[in-house]
Amino acid sequence: MRGEPGRRVVVTGLGAVSGIGIGAAEFLAGLRAGKSAAGPITAFDTEGFDRSTACEVKDFEPDRWIRNLDVRTLGRASRFSVAAARMAVADAGFPEPESALRDIPCLISVGTTDGESRDLDHLVEEEVDLGPERMDRTVARRVPAGRLSSAIAQEFGLTRAEAVTLPTACAAGNYAVGYGYDAIRGGDVDLALCGGADALCRKTFTGFYRLGTIAPERCQPFDKDRKGILTGEGAGILVLESLESALARGARIYAEVLGYGLNCDADHPVAPNQDSVVRCMRLALDDARVKPDEVDFISAHGTGTKANDITEARAIRRVFGDTAPPRTVSIKSMIGHSMGAAGALASIACSLALTEGFIPPTINHEHTDPNAVLTVCPTRPWQRT
Repeated sequence: MRGEPGRRVVVTGLGAVSGIGIGAAEFLAGLRAGKSAAGPITAFDTEGFDRSTACEVKDFEPDRWIRNLDVRTLGRASRFSVAAARMAVADAGFPEPESALRDIPCLISVGTTDGESRDLDHLVEEEVDLGPERMDRTVARRVPAGRLSSAIAQEFGLTRAEAVTLPTACAAGNYAVGYGYDAIRGGDVDLALCGGADALCRKTFTGFYRLGTIAPERCQPFDKDRKGILTGEGAGILVLESLESALARGARIYAEVLGYGLNCDADHPVAPNQDSVVRCMRLALDDARVKPDEVDFISAHGTGTKANDITEARAIRRVFGDTAPPRTVSIKSMIGHSMGAAGALASIACSLALTEGFIPPTINHEHTDPNAVLTVCPTRPWQRT
């Protein structure tokens, strides 16, 4: 539905925890270099699987970013979320959010697919092996998914924050950004911390494995030889604020959020519906008051599965035309499918692309699928001259 014109909403801070870089600067460098996070899984025992590659976050030091909460009370996804939020607010010009943001009405919206499912995996193993009475209570207290957002408010001591966790699977990060955009556009708040977070876990890997959608070694979106996804992990948090607020404090502006589209169909449990994807893109364009020929590049879902990529490519061509659709990118080729963090990290990549004048590559792409023909930005990034 097309929203009424309201306050303009801009992106002023970025926080990224990913397999190709921690922090906006490292993430940008990883995108420019076409870095791959793919490697052997260390998060859980892969015995019994004939696929054992994923995109894990390496060298993450939570104590560097989490200063007020006891790290032991947070699961891995919540640690990612709080750390990314700390990075984002510092990047936005609030190095001490405990004082600068304490009494400001704000929104915290974090999307997730699994919440703290890694901890749930651990608790289930303990229950089976030791019995429920021997389950680790500290780990059990970390499980509620609401911690992914509420821990940010607690870490910064925000007294007037609404903290919301949106468990809407792979689109969750986009839901969270859209929720923050609406809150600012409608005048409910001046500032929002929005994004998504997830940690690699056995449960989700097993689900995709049983569907036959896990790639053996690399993710190749839109390639004719693609073999599936690589699961990933991480977090992305964006600081959104009203244009008036950003200009008043002299903030750096990465990008403006013009609109979004959301929909949901009940066509099939796992297979995407092309008509639904078309409607969603048109909703976003209509909400943003942007014409298809004004779009320079598309950050695709681009999972690397047979069904998704064909459906998405054909939907893009229906919306943007068959002659010259915009350059299309999937950063999942580099960071894997980070579930609830996927949309947020893609939004950060888009913000950096607009600011830096480049388009990230889709690595591992060698031969475009003739059934999914797009202008895919290949192994090297495209740079504006």
